[in-house]
Amino acid sequence: MITALYPGTFDPVHNGHIDIARRSARLWDRVIIAVYDRPNKKLLFDAAERAALFAEAVRDIPNAEVVTYSGLTVEFARQVGARVMVRGLRAISDFEYEFQIALTNKKLAPDIEFCALMTSLDYAFLSASILKEVAMLGGDISSMCPPHVAEALRRRARERGLGGFVSHVERV
Repeated sequence: MITALYPGTFDPVHNGHIDIARRSARLWDRVIIAVYDRPNKKLLFDAAERAALFAEAVRDIPNAEVVTYSGLTVEFARQVGARVMVRGLRAISDFEYEFQIALTNKKLAPDIEFCALMTSLDYAFLSASILKEVAMLGGDISSMCPPHVAEALRRRARERGLGGFVSHVERV
């Protein structure tokens, strides 16, 4: 049985992430979606919220599970018995970053393979940052994420006093 680890921040999960998770679940016996709890990023949702949003999105995939983790990703991969680490790629800029990370992880854990899945064309533009920005400005995100994620984003926007379009223009 081969276990694959799909690590990331997933702040929040979007349709591109879900696509990679579904495709991974067809390739490997078990897919652990690992939500990193302390990335060096400004987060909209905490680790438990991000994991719950992703878990709801993949509840119909029997061989996928969602967990949170901290520390080195390769160490967590070893703890859960993962032999493969999966990442999604959208563009050339993703490739450069992911290539560096893959080589670093390979140096730290030569026993774990790295697999990059190219994003589906429908999601090539999509990132969590774009999703959050559109949501915080009150845009339609219904084609970018599951309904429960869209609702969580709308709720967070309301909590922060955001979620509407610009209502005035200032001339300089």
